[in-house]
Amino acid sequence: MWVDSVDVVKCVCNRHVPPYGRGWLDTCGVPNAGMVPPLAADIDGTLTRPDKSIDPRVFDALRAWEAPVVIATGKSFPYPVGLCEFLGIPLNVIAENGGAVYIEEAGEVVYNGDPEGADAVAADYLEAGYDLGWGPVDMVNRWRETELAVSRERPLEPLERIAADHGMDVVDTGYAYHVKSPEVDKGEGLKTAARLLDCYPEEFVAVGDSENDAEVFGVAGKAYAVANADDYALSAADVVTDGAFADGFLEALEAIRTGW
Repeated sequence: MWVDSVDVVKCVCNRHVPPYGRGWLDTCGVPNAGMVPPLAADIDGTLTRPDKSIDPRVFDALRAWEAPVVIATGKSFPYPVGLCEFLGIPLNVIAENGGAVYIEEAGEVVYNGDPEGADAVAADYLEAGYDLGWGPVDMVNRWRETELAVSRERPLEPLERIAADHGMDVVDTGYAYHVKSPEVDKGEGLKTAARLLDCYPEEFVAVGDSENDAEVFGVAGKAYAVANADDYALSAADVVTDGAFADGFLEALEAIRTGW
């Protein structure tokens, strides 16, 4: 977490802080004057309106951000890539809760997940008499590469039991149950993205709304939860906005620009 002016003295005197590669923070982890930090932004519940549609006001705000923007989501890889394309910003994405990471300038896709484990859970869940809940054409998992998403309208207890049998975790994002490797989360994804951007995860500010965003909050320099966030994100955030959904996201950006 970023430190205040009192902590800066302690930082200078008592511990070594590595230099930050891109210069957004000084060597004590304090934001440099006149600069905004790299931004990690969730999609669902953060860039959206309550009806799950993207709020168009976020388009120009993201395009105008002077530091790298990383879209960090539980959605499958094509969704954040498509969002970046239509926004006209570099393709910097953390998809599938950290399972797939792509930073355009690095020219590399990094996979962190366990697709075999996710496939095994799906097969056993279906064999037990349940379905994934997305209808005859599953557009939610169609392009998913490293994890499995199950509708929240489907039974959770057998899903958790089957996932545990295969060494997998289940995370409730408020939009779906995500079955993923316990070693993978959005926080690990941010570490990968920061490495590919030649900076540190502590240089980032993160904005989100759910349990999987709390994992990012734990490694980012500062974290904002929008007012509609779940209890996990609210407790992990440094700041909770007054506004909900995209209102809260835009409020967070303004706060970052004016006073961090």
